[in-house]
Amino acid sequence: MTDFLTAAQAAQRLGIKPATLYAYVSRGVLGRRRAADGRGSLFDRAEVERLARRGRPRRPAGLVDITVRSAITEITADSLRYRGLDVAGLALSRTFEEVAELLWTGEFPSTQASSVPPHRQQMAEPTAGPGWRATPAAMAAGQAAQAALPAGILPLERLQVIVPAMAATDPLRLHLDGQAVYAAGRSIIAGMVDCLPQAAQVGSGGAGPSSADPSGPIAERLWTRLCGQRASPGLLRAVSAALVLLADHELAASTLAARVAASVRADPYAVVGTGLGAMSGALHGGASLGAETLIAAASGPDDVPRVVAELLRRGEKVPGFGHLVYRGGDPRAGVLLDLVRRAAPKSGQLAVAEAVLAEVRQKSLPAPNMDLALATLARVAGMVRGAGEVIFAVARTAGWIAHALEAYAVDSPLRPRAIYTGRPPANGSARHDAI
Repeated sequence: MTDFLTAAQAAQRLGIKPATLYAYVSRGVLGRRRAADGRGSLFDRAEVERLARRGRPRRPAGLVDITVRSAITEITADSLRYRGLDVAGLALSRTFEEVAELLWTGEFPSTQASSVPPHRQQMAEPTAGPGWRATPAAMAAGQAAQAALPAGILPLERLQVIVPAMAATDPLRLHLDGQAVYAAGRSIIAGMVDCLPQAAQVGSGGAGPSSADPSGPIAERLWTRLCGQRASPGLLRAVSAALVLLADHELAASTLAARVAASVRADPYAVVGTGLGAMSGALHGGASLGAETLIAAASGPDDVPRVVAELLRRGEKVPGFGHLVYRGGDPRAGVLLDLVRRAAPKSGQLAVAEAVLAEVRQKSLPAPNMDLALATLARVAGMVRGAGEVIFAVARTAGWIAHALEAYAVDSPLRPRAIYTGRPPANGSARHDAI
């Protein structure tokens, strides 16, 4: 019979803090199982002993440990859970709005959907309700701000001016109790979507009226901003699932930045603005644009080997593959790709994406990640360039608000320390001269 240690015992045996122990779990270094009472974690004694004999594991290249206690999201080597619930199941059975409320409060907004069988839940798409609306003043400010931008810019850049414009209209934005932040989160997400121009107007930067029900689901309203075609039920279902799959991902770079801002009592709009700035980087939320460009570069499936070969010849990575956390492949990518396949099995753009997957697999390169799946959805649906970044940003705003709520509840700033590697101290006079 397997012998198990408690978290405290495992941490003591390894000579580490409990927070570091859970960081090992999130990085796939150490496995764990839940205790029978569901209140704690158990660790295989033999696995702990092997790890103790090897010494502390080296960090994977590109990862730096900054450990923060959080009850929102758990990542293991091959899974992702929000508040203890598997994200793949949530993506297929819950709306984005319901999952956002789960992240913020720990509970779904109602128990109505829980009594409905999963196959029926996938057919239903409850409306968002009146709470998911921005005020008229916020809408006017956000639309005017983005409409003043040059034509042809990416939609993510519009979001980066919409959010602070809306903030200027909210005199209560520094009211940081739970209910106020929930309301701000709903308003921010709704305004981000509804202030964007419709897809047919993106090139001109127009801000015409929406053709979607302003009280309808966020996924439907977002579709009209990213795609000029009527949504098929299957592809709209995929957009809804993508929003759920991307809503949070523990302390990804943008979430860490947003959480630092919240820890010093930045208001929810500023927290979201901080997250948007970090996620726009090419190694984070901007990675989906690279994957979109990859798929668009091939004239058809037969052209994919040339496109991939040219990338590798230039010494570039194939965008949309590999992940710093998931060793065996990003579990979110499989869920979204399967939904797109079922929704549009005869799509030419899907055929190109499948050819990319096959070519990369043949070269024994890493497994696909969520950026490739998101790019595939955008290309198959015929969305505007950069649509994947917007889906990512709208979705992840829910996570940023959830982490802000946790940070607001802790009365201390999140202040990492640096290890100084610069010039050693000089003598007093030299230091004075330098100053």
